[in-house]
Amino acid sequence: MNDPPGHANTASPVLACARLVRRFGDRTAVDDVSLTIAPGETYGLLGPNGAGKTTTIRLVCGLLRPDAGTVFVAGRRVSTAAGAAKRLIGFVPQDVALYPDLSVRENLRFFGRLYRLPRRRLERRVDEVLELIDLTGRAGDRVDSLSGGMRRRLNIGAGLVHAPTLLVLDEPTVGVDPQSRHAILESVTRFGEEGMAVLYTTHYMEEAERLCDRVGIIDRGRLVAEGSPRELVALVAERDRVRLTAVGDLAAYAQACRRVTRVEGAARTGDHGDMVEVVVKDARSLLPQLLDLAHELDVDIRSVEIDEPDLEAVFLHLTGTALRE
Repeated sequence: MNDPPGHANTASPVLACARLVRRFGDRTAVDDVSLTIAPGETYGLLGPNGAGKTTTIRLVCGLLRPDAGTVFVAGRRVSTAAGAAKRLIGFVPQDVALYPDLSVRENLRFFGRLYRLPRRRLERRVDEVLELIDLTGRAGDRVDSLSGGMRRRLNIGAGLVHAPTLLVLDEPTVGVDPQSRHAILESVTRFGEEGMAVLYTTHYMEEAERLCDRVGIIDRGRLVAEGSPRELVALVAERDRVRLTAVGDLAAYAQACRRVTRVEGAARTGDHGDMVEVVVKDARSLLPQLLDLAHELDVDIRSVEIDEPDLEAVFLHLTGTALRE
């Protein structure tokens, strides 16, 4: 397999997709997509509506047959036929797929039985999953009595009960309250720390930046960029902007800032001329030097604001559209 730039080099990836193609009539929904995910790695797949990420997920999970290319999970080829490879995948769809008239525990038991888990192992695993998703205290409650956030967490639990090697999460925090969203993100972080490979799609850039070791940006069916969030931001070649509100001779301070290595520009700004804006690479590493310089010039810094380029800027630059359009 020819790895696109930025691929993690690992001898035994959990997920290995090679040159996937899927067409619907004259439209190519997935066009030569290759990616890998290592054990313990969380990989974020980002794309605007219609970009091909849902089709890619379905190919990964064996729900669609590719027109070309292959998918392997833990060395086993994935196909639309039921088989050993599919048992290694836990798929959590965006829509909650639970039985509302069954209890929390009964839902987890049901999904465990689909994977033919032995009874003792199933009961032990259900207890483990209830703890993971923080629903032990609601185990006997019917699903239709739960809040939306709790249902989302149980939806993830249903994908975990058979202890998959690869967990695929499709927009797991859509429509949940902030507390439940935080709980879900904490759980996903824990999965990676425990060695599970995670494929994660989201419309929330802050989630990708917080959770994902690597991110793939898909547009018009093609993987147009891939790397860590920091590597992707570097592709855009944007600079950080540091805004320092201060009192003192700000014109002299701006002039002195311009002489600092890695500073690409500095000017006195603000409605009242009480601010210096500095354009710089890697502002956080350079900020102590800027503050020391202010002290030397008797400039009193009142506040500091750093505006860093983020994945939203990268996405807009690469695809020409905002992620949520």
